[in-house]
Amino acid sequence: MKHLTFLFFLLSVSVQAQFQISGIVKDESTKKPLPFATISSNNRATVTDVDGKFLLQDENQIAFFTISYIGYSPKTILGDRNKKYYEILLSPKSENLSEIVLSSEENPANAIIRQAIKNKKDNDPQQKLQSFQFKSYNKLIVSANPDSIDGSIDSVFVERYYGKEFKEVDSTNYKFKKIIDRQHLFQTEKVSQFQFSNKKLKETILGTKMAGLKNPIYEIIAFNLQSFSVYDSKYELFETKYNSPIAPDAFADYRFRILDTVKVGNRDTYMIYFKPRKKRKSSGLEGVVYIDKENYAIAKAIMRIRGVLDISATHEFEYLENEKIWFPTQKEFKIVKGKNDDDIRILGGTIKFEGDLDSNNTTRKKDASDFTYLVSKSYNFDRQQNIPVKIKHPAIYIEVKDDAIKKDDSFWNSYRKDSLDTRSERTYIALDSIAQKERLEKKLRFGRKILNGYVPIGPVDMDLRYLLSYNNYEGFRVGLGGITNERFSNKYRLDGYTAYGTKDGDFKYSIGGAVRVGIFSNSWIGGSYTDDVREIASTSFAIDKRVFKIYDPRPINLSTFYNHKTWRGYIETKILPKTESIWQLTHSRIEPKFDYLYTVDGKSYTNYDMTTAMVSLQWNPFSDYMQTPTGKLEIEKRYPKFTFQFTQSLPKVFENDFTFSKIDLRAEYEKRYLNGQRTALLMEAGYAIGDVPISHLYNTSPNSLTKEKLIERITIAGKNSFETMYFNEFFSSKYVMFQFKHGFKRVTVFKGIKPSLVLVSRMAWGDMEKPEQHIGLNYKTLRDGYFESGIELNQIYKAFGLSGFYRYGPNQLAKFEDNLSIKLTFILNLGF
Repeated sequence: MKHLTFLFFLLSVSVQAQFQISGIVKDESTKKPLPFATISSNNRATVTDVDGKFLLQDENQIAFFTISYIGYSPKTILGDRNKKYYEILLSPKSENLSEIVLSSEENPANAIIRQAIKNKKDNDPQQKLQSFQFKSYNKLIVSANPDSIDGSIDSVFVERYYGKEFKEVDSTNYKFKKIIDRQHLFQTEKVSQFQFSNKKLKETILGTKMAGLKNPIYEIIAFNLQSFSVYDSKYELFETKYNSPIAPDAFADYRFRILDTVKVGNRDTYMIYFKPRKKRKSSGLEGVVYIDKENYAIAKAIMRIRGVLDISATHEFEYLENEKIWFPTQKEFKIVKGKNDDDIRILGGTIKFEGDLDSNNTTRKKDASDFTYLVSKSYNFDRQQNIPVKIKHPAIYIEVKDDAIKKDDSFWNSYRKDSLDTRSERTYIALDSIAQKERLEKKLRFGRKILNGYVPIGPVDMDLRYLLSYNNYEGFRVGLGGITNERFSNKYRLDGYTAYGTKDGDFKYSIGGAVRVGIFSNSWIGGSYTDDVREIASTSFAIDKRVFKIYDPRPINLSTFYNHKTWRGYIETKILPKTESIWQLTHSRIEPKFDYLYTVDGKSYTNYDMTTAMVSLQWNPFSDYMQTPTGKLEIEKRYPKFTFQFTQSLPKVFENDFTFSKIDLRAEYEKRYLNGQRTALLMEAGYAIGDVPISHLYNTSPNSLTKEKLIERITIAGKNSFETMYFNEFFSSKYVMFQFKHGFKRVTVFKGIKPSLVLVSRMAWGDMEKPEQHIGLNYKTLRDGYFESGIELNQIYKAFGLSGFYRYGPNQLAKFEDNLSIKLTFILNLGF
């Protein structure tokens, strides 16, 4: 799980090398730093960052290095064994771009980028080549440069009214330096095969190895640090998508400037710097692209984001003469510490990054975390192109082979770019030993279960949902339930629960079992028997994933339920690409627990039998999936998502009393913005045809009490419920509902007070066919529509917030205060 990957919290760059120098390049007259100047020595080269800083490494002593920057005279500096930091000043000269035949009125860099955009189809390997495949070796480490860390032991003092008082000895940096001298903090390797054919790209992981874990955390392996292709209109960096500098609308977001003309792979290229037009940090990428002078293809690219974290990604290519195309050969991803004092979320976890200056503008002393970094490097080899490539299971974006975690040393030695150095070897030994001693895998397994609402007890996972709840019909509901886990069997499972209501005085229970019939499709055939109660008209989607909530506020105020004794047989499967589905046959004996009479063809029913067949299907066409030896994971959740459910009663089967059909639909869309805002859209619709009792119709999730005073109606807001609609106020046999939410970035009001403002609007239309059949409940229909809007101030303090909604339109009530609803909100962020 991403929230378990705290090992990735990183923070300033420094990479191991036997010899290295660093420095800064500035304009001689203005003293302003020069970003992306080229620094070269022998066969080594690098570029300065956006602050003009650089780090040059070599296996041999650096005798000299040359600095070049277009528009400036190049300078060669002799190396000094005793000097590690250089401040270099370059003097401007007149630019000479006579070789570029362009209009004098246009920025020459813009014209080059325009050509690169125009020629994308001819230069993108995924557009020009019919097929290709290659293998790739990747190594990811979290580490630090020991030479950067002050290993001294400090004394900590605290201010008292009489002066400073000694508190404790701080040996943090000393211990950290001692550890980092011997090993890295974290390390993982993988070998993959990439295949491309019929416009589909798939990664098959042949081997994977994660320090400290026999069974790797697959979500870490799937984490998308940088885009595979630099030609996509949206470039992804650390799971955030930015407009690409060569997107069709790139000029609306970026400014371009030619920095130099350099050779890449013996071909002449333009070195073009780009930066966002807007100054805010979330507006876009910054970096350099090397554009081939002949075909305007990208020969190298550096993408960067600076903020709380300083994130950079590099793509390198090789020119294929026969195909006239640049093909990717390696890529590198780095995260270092940036400048910010806000909390940020990384890989599902939260960490506090301190700013470089305190409130008194004094320099903060750097600690060990300031020198930690993450670096991931991938090397491609065994490339083949334009040959027949057959991709198995093309709907799966990443597939992990069953034996990928069982590879021996001979496998790794044959694929590693370089043999492991001493620190890397010690990392595996040390972390494996620590993990075994601390029983890390057991703790990770326990953490996964808890966050999904289970407590593992041997071969059974106890379900926390059944322990305690409350509603107006049952009162306090206490119970116990669970399901067998992988320690019991990977092929068979048993599940069940029992509960008791203190107010209605009845026991409820369920028992079931299933057998796994397909590993790749995760297909199960099962059955169950349930004797329980359920809210009336609460039609739900059977395919919806089980969501664990420490609290579930809406059922607290429910009072109208029906009892159902249900036999159920089902098949659940993921066999269809990018779908999950449940196919089931049920027979239920229904007994409403409220005054209700249902009439059909002159016959009245106070209880009834229903036999139905149902298919419930969720389709996520734009999401990416990962197939692991333990199952399928949705690793990249993309919108829109669609859910469909069809229910058909079966006449004359097991004494079925009614004939009807039901169709239910749902569409979800969500867009996240770079500035932290988010827009979510939801549409739900249902249509019941035939003779359907009110227990199985629609109530559109009301969540307001029928109390006179506003203060008496204050409860906790639901997730997608109508906060101003009273319970049992409306029922429908057909309806459609729309919801709009827009959340703004959290704003600090006072210390510890950081509310998140969300604007919400909901609307629904519906009608009731054959209303004369339903006797006993007074209700209205949604024929004229229902409308409410409001605001949520979530997480004002910790998880608690406040919301207010107003009801308007045709169903507005006479008294102003009756249209108002004030609710508490509770959003507990568990990090996923």
